[in-house]
Amino acid sequence: MTNRYLVSRERFIAATPEAIFEILATPAMHSVIDGSGTVKGAQPRGPERLSAGAKFGMEMNVKVDYKILNTVCEFEEGRRIAWRHFYGHVWRYILEPATAADGTAGTKVTEQWDARAVRGKFFLRLAGYLRRHPVSIEETLARLDHHLTGTAEVNG
Repeated sequence: MTNRYLVSRERFIAATPEAIFEILATPAMHSVIDGSGTVKGAQPRGPERLSAGAKFGMEMNVKVDYKILNTVCEFEEGRRIAWRHFYGHVWRYILEPATAADGTAGTKVTEQWDARAVRGKFFLRLAGYLRRHPVSIEETLARLDHHLTGTAEVNG
């Protein structure tokens, strides 16, 4: 069963889950890998590295500059990390050790935007998030891959 309020994409990256997790758990790196073009940087007073329950702010821009406070809501060191903000969307990364068809060791990285529990889903549709997130997530995964391996192509 599919749910349009759970957008999920995956990609094999030739890097260890621990190396990938280190980037995801570092808010200052989020603007480097962001494929949506909306994440501008981490707010200076937040933690340098995320942990369970950590709160961290990000500088954002969707037509106007704004700040958003996130809370880490899922955390399994080296394997899973997710955060949400006041509206309830969850951004989740799941990391699983994997081997490519050519025998290269790496990680299957799954990124998800989960808005199944959000009220006011009409506004998400109206704002176009359901159309934009699949492409943005694929671009984020490509940027993450490129940052770690230098081999993936990115569009922006």
